[in-house]
This record gives sequence, structure tokens and C-alpha cells, in this order.
Amino acid sequence: MNKLSKIFALGVLACGFAGLVMSGCKSAPELSRDRAQALIQAQYDHQTPSGITITVDNTGLRQGLAAGYWKLTKVYPNQRWADYTLTDAGKKVLKLAGGGDVIQWRPDSGTDFNFLIVTTTANTLKAKDVQDPQDEMLPDVPNARGASFTEAVNMDGVPQPLQEMAHNPGNRLSSKRQADFSLDNGQWKVHGIV
Repeated sequence: MNKLSKIFALGVLACGFAGLVMSGCKSAPELSRDRAQALIQAQYDHQTPSGITITVDNTGLRQGLAAGYWKLTKVYPNQRWADYTLTDAGKKVLKLAGGGDVIQWRPDSGTDFNFLIVTTTANTLKAKDVQDPQDEMLPDVPNARGASFTEAVNMDGVPQPLQEMAHNPGNRLSSKRQADFSLDNGQWKVHGIV
């Protein structure tokens, strides 16, 4: 009986080892930098496209005048305040963030003044410069990886004068972000972006 118990125990161990090899010992599939970037971009591409909000300062005001997006319609007695009205060309490519079609330029003597416009061209964000994904710990996620990347405003289709305004001080066209990935049914998916 002792010999039979040993054979039985050996059989149980062999079956258990075979079960581990067949199911639980799978390693997670590779998550390359390119695949991580494609997953992040797919996440952005599923979002609703939107116009780009641009802060327009004194330099941008002059750029908009030169591009024919607005025209001077009134100068106030203090010679610092003015009203500018959007032209038909301007209305095709932008709108004022506050609504309407009149820019009320009201700078105080010692401060920088600006206003906000929104492009009519709508785009989703772009993922750039994705770093190699690294293992990380996430609550309730057994297999997780993370990668830092640059989230950038997409200027595709935006007219050149607006792109130049967007590069003026006061505008932020990119920021550093972190993407978290989780393994779901053998496939990596974006778990979240922070």
C-alpha cells in the first residue's frame, strides 16, 4: 500500500505540474513602444474631435488683422480700447470663445490683455514620444504596465495664421502624460490616462 500511495502522489504532482504548464504559466504578451502609442492614439481617436482654444495677445491681435480674420471697427477716446469685428473669412476658421462676433479689446495700462478664440477645424489629440512601457502596480489589475508620453494638440487642417497664433506665449500645445495599460483576455488595453 505504501508503494501505491507513492505512485498516486507522484501522479497527482505530475497532473498538477501539467495543469500549471497548460494554463497558469503563460507570460503576458509583449507591449512594445509602437503598440503602446497605437493604443493611446486609438483611445484619442475615439473621442469627439474639438476645436483648438487659442489665447490671443497683442501679437496675435496684429496677426489676426494681417490675416483678415477681424477688422478694426471702433477706437475709444483713451486710444487703448478698441472693438474689432470678425470678417467673413474669420468666421469660417474661428469663433470667439465668449460668443458673438465683436472682440472687445480692453487692456489696462500695466497689464497684458488677451482673449480666446476656438478654431472651427476640429481634431483629436495626438500621442507622441511614447516611452518603453514598464511594469507597474494598479489596484485590481493583476497585469499592468505604464508608459509616459507627450500629448499634443493636432494642428492638421488649421490655417497657418492660426497655427502661428497658437505658438505665441500663453498657449500650451503639449503636455506630459502617463498611460496605464491592463491585460484583458490576453490583449493589452488602455486602462487610463493621467
